[in-house]
Amino acid sequence: MLLSIDWDAFSGTRELVFDAPIWGTRDLDHDRSGAWMDRARRRGGQHWDVLEADFPLYPGWEALRAYAGVPAFVTLSHADAWAWLERYPGLDVLNLDSHHDLGSRSGDPARLRPGNWAGLGLARGLIRTVTTLYPDWHAALPVAEGFDLDRTRGELVDLLPDALLDRVTLTRQARPGADLPDAARVTSLLLVQSPAWTNPAHDPAFLALAAELGAQVLVPPYPRMGRAEKSVRS
Repeated sequence: MLLSIDWDAFSGTRELVFDAPIWGTRDLDHDRSGAWMDRARRRGGQHWDVLEADFPLYPGWEALRAYAGVPAFVTLSHADAWAWLERYPGLDVLNLDSHHDLGSRSGDPARLRPGNWAGLGLARGLIRTVTTLYPDWHAALPVAEGFDLDRTRGELVDLLPDALLDRVTLTRQARPGADLPDAARVTSLLLVQSPAWTNPAHDPAFLALAAELGAQVLVPPYPRMGRAEKSVRS
């Protein structure tokens, strides 16, 4: 099986944070850095640290260290997942993510994007089955996809034909770090930064994890720490 890890499963948001990107956002350069500068300024901050109260790094990511030795890759966006899937075609995928990435109602459904890579992978035979594993903190966030799994599955009816929907499972972690497969079952792991959705203050932990896993770079992660903090202070 393949294990896909979106960093937004850990770099998340609290409830009732109305400028949180989990509500829906694009994936342009401004969304990856400038929008986070705006959020920091609104909170009166001089550093990314001011974001922590509303955009915490949830526990559980530490469990991923158990996959050291599994062939691992790191990339900027799930739109880059195609290169990874083509290395290991036709396997089951477990995607730990705050979004199902099976499709959306906006944009060209045939164009590969972060929000539809998993659905296109199913449709084009690169993925056998997809299990979306939502992080445990979604249980306390009513607007999140992983809060009400029946509701979310109902929304997929309009996005996927029955033949593909039958190959999809939606589930949620029981607790931080839970419900992950044994390393021996994982053929390869993909670690995705998703900077439009993740707090820049958590980039060091993300990059350190990628280094611990010995991850090969598909597309370099977005550099936000040094130059971005200067912009926040300006």
